[in-house]
Amino acid sequence: MISEESIYALRLARDARDLQAAQRLRYRVFVEELGADGPLVDHAARLERDVFDEIFDHLLLIDTRVDPETMDHVVGVYRLLPSDRLGPEGRFYSEGEYDLTPLRESGRKLLELGRSCVHPDHRGGTGMFHLWNALADYVLERGIEVLFGVASFHGTDIARLTPSLAYLHHHHLAPPGLRVVARGDGYQRMDLLPPEALDRKAAMAATPALIKAYLRLGGFVGEGAWIDRDFNTTDVCLVMDTERMSARHRGYYTRGRG
Repeated sequence: MISEESIYALRLARDARDLQAAQRLRYRVFVEELGADGPLVDHAARLERDVFDEIFDHLLLIDTRVDPETMDHVVGVYRLLPSDRLGPEGRFYSEGEYDLTPLRESGRKLLELGRSCVHPDHRGGTGMFHLWNALADYVLERGIEVLFGVASFHGTDIARLTPSLAYLHHHHLAPPGLRVVARGDGYQRMDLLPPEALDRKAAMAATPALIKAYLRLGGFVGEGAWIDRDFNTTDVCLVMDTERMSARHRGYYTRGRG
């Protein structure tokens, strides 16, 4: 029997085939599974893509048993953009939803994370753990100081999401120096319930696993959520300062390194 550990490889996308395989996985998860759409979604080719794909690194979780020619070899993906890659007029993907001025003015090395997903057949095992370990390598090799990016609640029914959003606001709001703010028409207040009205267990149970994982590593959320009608999501901006990690969190994130 082949162990789960032995079937995976991790690397950055190398060519157009790798990128299209990542876009196909994103289509499978974000469009077919979660109901997203957008101006650059290619339904005929089953690709979820946007104008930022060309400048991002794409961290791939690869099932080594699958022939790359099939375009189905990529079973997990993380999209990564280090701040030193932006030109003078360059912008981060998240700036379409959040004012990132506090991060941009910090003078620190930033990394934007996004489009994280794993194929349904590879959830519940070690796939996401492998991606996180590879992300840790990427961060350490490049001296990244602050990680950030939007993460999503499925759907735009704010009444259903109110307990989770309010809990994040009251208990995990970023400090002023890292507090990005949701922009414009998509802005949605998160302080929709007072702290004493919150049921922590229920609020966290309704919070996506990826968001909870960032919080366990010492992450924060920006001020306000952002309603993404095209993607059928309610987004929060997560910010993680590697210097603020507790020793326990840092040990987990850098486990087995140096």
